[in-house]
Amino acid sequence: MGSKDHSFDVVSEVDFQEMDNAVIQTKKELSQRFDFKDSMATIDFNKTDKKITLKAENDYKLKTLVDMLQLKCAKRNVSLKSLQFEKLETGHVGGSVQQVITIQNGIPADKAKEIVKAIKDAKMKVQPTIQSDQVRVQSPKIDDLQSAITFLRSKDFGLDLQCINFR
Repeated sequence: MGSKDHSFDVVSEVDFQEMDNAVIQTKKELSQRFDFKDSMATIDFNKTDKKITLKAENDYKLKTLVDMLQLKCAKRNVSLKSLQFEKLETGHVGGSVQQVITIQNGIPADKAKEIVKAIKDAKMKVQPTIQSDQVRVQSPKIDDLQSAITFLRSKDFGLDLQCINFR
């Protein structure tokens, strides 16, 4: 990188404190809702594995629980794109159902390649490079970087992307 090059990083980061707050608020609402009185519905956040596990006695209650969580996330500016729903698990004790949600933090390699390719295909005067779980975009001209940011915001890569460290 030349001494006069400017850059920014494209990242996909989740504020885990806000995610935790959303889960806590969902648990609180769950305990107060009349339609969940005497329900075995639970929500558990494993911060180490970055997974949220929702359990309920039937599909309807599970869907309601998912809706409650998504609403709390949205209110706390946690992007719903960072919630990756795994396959619904059925056949648990008493016909209960379970939904595991993995929190996507960082840009997976295949998505990083997709972002780099999109930037290159757009023939912009910037140089994107993959750096672990983020993409750095460099250019001698700040205007070109701002165009790249506008371009990235117009695309949907299925992730919640942020452009940070603009310098």
